[in-house]
Amino acid sequence: MAESASPPAPMFSLRGCVAIVTGASQGLGRETARALAEAGSDVALVARNAARLETLAEEIGQAGRRVLCLPADVTRPEEIKAAISRIAGDWGRIDVLVNNAGITRDGLVMRMKREDWDSVLQTNLTGAFLCTQAVLPVMIKARYGRVINMASVMGQMGGAGAVNYSASKAGLIGFTKALAREVASRNITVNAVAPGFFDTAMTGELPENTLRQVLETIPLGRAGAAREVAAGVVYLASREAGYVTGHVLCINGGMYM
Repeated sequence: MAESASPPAPMFSLRGCVAIVTGASQGLGRETARALAEAGSDVALVARNAARLETLAEEIGQAGRRVLCLPADVTRPEEIKAAISRIAGDWGRIDVLVNNAGITRDGLVMRMKREDWDSVLQTNLTGAFLCTQAVLPVMIKARYGRVINMASVMGQMGGAGAVNYSASKAGLIGFTKALAREVASRNITVNAVAPGFFDTAMTGELPENTLRQVLETIPLGRAGAAREVAAGVVYLASREAGYVTGHVLCINGGMYM
């Protein structure tokens, strides 16, 4: 009797992978870390809020995945280098980097303080550069990697009153495309996810008329769920996405086409 073939691995499985998620303490980063763990990846959580990271680590650990909590500020090179060194040392590999850390400091450009411009660009764009630069030697040595940058619909269409945020996310899209060309020969893909309008604690505070006006600009007629962004990240992190690079995955309900 012929031996039965072993069942194929499920699609989008990340079993055996090590993923890093920055800005993992809340919002899209938190949901992304959960989704990566559910897909089978061990996860290193990076953010400034250590208490929130520990809470999330408990949840992920209960699902049987390895977790590292690494309180760090992505704008501080020495903290990022120390975090990456520990992950590579403890786990021996880094397969996926999700550059999710980001902040907002909205205001009209004529009244915007220089520190509000600088802090948003440093966190959202320079932070992604520093994390990627620290991780690339590990990925290049392994000749494998997935870098996923959390951009925004505002980096594509702009947002009045958010020139600093829009500029940082547009810059992140350019960073994605340029880096994808640099590292493609090493079997490393670099992609971006551009979320639209999502249900978050921040959007929940909007006045009802403002919320209605925003929803009217979305063809699907609703806000997105963080889980829908996380699903896009899992796909881009998977081996099945090995022929996708330099791409911006728009998850916005048709808000921008």
